[in-house]
Amino acid sequence: GDHLKVCSQGYTCCSQEMEEKYSQQSKHDFRNAVVELSNHLQTMFSSRYKKFDEFFKELLENAEKSLNDMFVRTYGRLYMQNSELFKDLFVELKRYYVGGNVNLEEMLNEFWARLLERMFRLVNPQYHFTDEYLECVSKYTEQLKPFGDVPRKLKLQVTRAFVAARTFAQGLAVARDVVSKVSAVNPTPQGTRALLKMMYCPHCRGLVSVKPCYNYCFNVMRGCLANQGDLDAEWNIFMDSMLLVAERLEGPFNIESVMDPIDVKISDAIMNMQENSMQVSQKVFQGCGQPKTLAQGRTARSVSESGFSARFRPYNPEERPTTAAGTSLDRLVTDVKEKLKQAKKFWSSLPGNICNDEKMSVGTVNENECWNGSAKSRYDFAVTGNGLASQVNNPEVEVDITKPDMVIRRQIMALRVMTNKLKNAYSGNDVDFIDISEESSGEESGSGCELQQCSPEFEFNATEVTRNSNKSDKNVNTSAAARSGLSQAALLLSILFLAMQRQWR
Repeated sequence: GDHLKVCSQGYTCCSQEMEEKYSQQSKHDFRNAVVELSNHLQTMFSSRYKKFDEFFKELLENAEKSLNDMFVRTYGRLYMQNSELFKDLFVELKRYYVGGNVNLEEMLNEFWARLLERMFRLVNPQYHFTDEYLECVSKYTEQLKPFGDVPRKLKLQVTRAFVAARTFAQGLAVARDVVSKVSAVNPTPQGTRALLKMMYCPHCRGLVSVKPCYNYCFNVMRGCLANQGDLDAEWNIFMDSMLLVAERLEGPFNIESVMDPIDVKISDAIMNMQENSMQVSQKVFQGCGQPKTLAQGRTARSVSESGFSARFRPYNPEERPTTAAGTSLDRLVTDVKEKLKQAKKFWSSLPGNICNDEKMSVGTVNENECWNGSAKSRYDFAVTGNGLASQVNNPEVEVDITKPDMVIRRQIMALRVMTNKLKNAYSGNDVDFIDISEESSGEESGSGCELQQCSPEFEFNATEVTRNSNKSDKNVNTSAAARSGLSQAALLLSILFLAMQRQWR
């Protein structure tokens, strides 16, 4: 009609009134196309995060219930009187998983030290032990090895498995949040004009049914999604790191294989202590001094009350709790690995995937029967590269390559931080927790070790306490003084330890 002007040079193809209408429509169509593809990915990460999170939490609940049931049957009242010790163990494991400031190594050492104190009383009911004496006993836990090799092995397995499980679940949540933020895209004014020219200028010529040429659409989308294209490299590294940790979860860091038999392992440790109680007691008496004996009547009563002669009876398979969350870790990991592989190169593939939609372009057929930006003919320009820097040669969209999108830059940083944490977890090293709330996503800072710098073998993180203390609100000088104090304390403890060793011998 008269209100339309023939498409000519530049981007103006309609009257001002119609151009405003079509500009809004073209932005709406573009955003919908991006969101439609991104929503599928976001939903996938969201659902997998929920499944893993539900599985890990239920696994802990089942393990605690199994241990409680077994120990009630095996040790009866003695266990009930000391059950808070085991309850505290699971409280701390759960607190670690959900993001608590828990040092796993220290927490497990404390558990075995407390268990030794309780056990030492039970196997020596004829003696009176003060709290100070029992503290001395707990200091010899490492040298005495009263529970055999179980504490060392379990500490290694639990730490590796929990670090990997928590970090992997966090990785799924970070991926979900990055997709959510990056897909909420608004084209620039230059991008809006390019979209208007591509999608609605044909209407000016009466070519309502003619769709844009595929390569033409590709160039417009590459220009409008230039910043998203820059996300791709870090995203792919992140996906590879997630896949590596997934393999750990299937193998040596399998939390299910660690937690299912934890009751059996702890009971084996208790039996080991029971069988070696005489040798352990003699060494403790040498190192901590001879304790005072109880009065004759109290001694007899204590021995009969302790009655610590119960033998461990393993559960039959049918007595064990059902698998957590109605599935297994292997099935969950197999499923998510396929999805992670499919998610690679998502951002660099996004322009092409949008243009593959028949609503957006003719596709790769009918290259002579499509809208090329000025007529129904072949599109002759080459397709520009991916990412912001490549848009300097884009023939369709004016892109200021000196002004990157800061929202997307923050998501790139969030991926980089999470990748470093995944690499640490892959090597068995503990990592700081990442807050996955909507407000914090993309704002995290800090770094872990690079893959080539991380030891392939597990090493307990000796700097965990110092690192966690740095999170407090103390100033730099206070932190430095604290580190100096810790160093002096460590030196003093070393001297005392050597002196005690000589006394021990």
